[in-house]
Amino acid sequence: MRMIILFIVLAFSMAPAVSGAEEYSLDELYSIALQNSNAIKIVLEDTHIAEQDRERAMSALIPTLSAFGSSTGNADGGGSIPDQSNAWGLKIDKSLSLSGKELTALKIAEDSIIRRGFDLDAAKEAYLLKVASAYYGVLKARKAFEMSGSNVDRLTKHRDAAQTRLRLGETTKTVLLRAEAELSGAHSDLIRAENALKLAKLVLERTTGIKGGYNLKEDQSADSNQLSAMTVENLKQTAFSERAELKSIRLQKEIAEKQIKYSAGSFWPDISIEGVYSRQDAHPSLADGGNENIYGLVSINYPFFEGGLRKAEVSQAEARLRQADYLLHEAMDTVGLELEDAYLSLATASALIEKLKSEVEYAKDNFNSVTKQFQFGLADSIDVIDANNLLFTSERELVNARYDFEFAAVRLQRAAGTLLKTVTEK
Repeated sequence: MRMIILFIVLAFSMAPAVSGAEEYSLDELYSIALQNSNAIKIVLEDTHIAEQDRERAMSALIPTLSAFGSSTGNADGGGSIPDQSNAWGLKIDKSLSLSGKELTALKIAEDSIIRRGFDLDAAKEAYLLKVASAYYGVLKARKAFEMSGSNVDRLTKHRDAAQTRLRLGETTKTVLLRAEAELSGAHSDLIRAENALKLAKLVLERTTGIKGGYNLKEDQSADSNQLSAMTVENLKQTAFSERAELKSIRLQKEIAEKQIKYSAGSFWPDISIEGVYSRQDAHPSLADGGNENIYGLVSINYPFFEGGLRKAEVSQAEARLRQADYLLHEAMDTVGLELEDAYLSLATASALIEKLKSEVEYAKDNFNSVTKQFQFGLADSIDVIDANNLLFTSERELVNARYDFEFAAVRLQRAAGTLLKTVTEK
């Protein structure tokens, strides 16, 4: 009786439906998580940094305007040097490469902003998958807790039936002891299921930023019939064109090509243009009376020898281009494998669900029949325990298969690069 009371208390304390609590669907958790995620905010800052790099590249095309001034005094107060002399002026100057590499740098900076946008999309999709994993983890743990409670209830009834038969002299003490042992093991499973549910909720709360005292709505958006309309090859083509990671690497390759052009620009001479206005006021005034100057300067500079720096920079840029090409092929292989894994997981879970439904129905009928036979002395305790274990195992596998199918559908969208688009369009 004390164990039954414990079970009731646990069931009420862990009941998933809490009156008046906030209720979240998976789509709502997606939205909340994207707003609260520090990982997403970190990538957003990378985008901001890239935008400032563009401003820096733009500044290289704009002339520099500067002011200067000086004041000189003559302590001796004699000779040709004025007692007090003040000079000031304005200067505008700019140095550019004849190769136009400053424009190339600006294009690189603009491409980097776009690439950071792809990186942001990739980070969001990866985080959405993490949210889905935590969401289905809670649903699985919740169902496992409920099934463990049902298992305790069934074994409690069997223990009570064994006690009744023992009092009537229809069975032995060994049967009751076996029933008590199975019931004690079921209570242990219930405690483990309770703690697993607590941990799954903590993971979900940490991932999404929600607080305790909430309910989860089950979203069954995946359809087992969708498999007939999909092929791995079609999904791969979608993934190769839509995955944000691949878009980012392709753009990285284009940036590497521009970087070669930028580095090669160092072999071209630089042209410098300078304009200066200056004024000097002296006391007493200078003999010639000239105190204003305006002049301009155009110069070309070409370093003939710089220790192999330019050649090393070009070679380094070419290596980055090859590296980006290798990285693209490696990423495409990884995406292809990830997509096939998700597709097979979806197909496996879909095929298992129908089989497990039948298994659960058979297991229920078998358990009910064996239980009645035990009550009338037509079956022994081992038969009841075996039938209960079969029912518990088949129910657990069916629940896992259903949630595995739902999560595999999310994984497949992620692998194909359509998850973020699907979520934002809802």
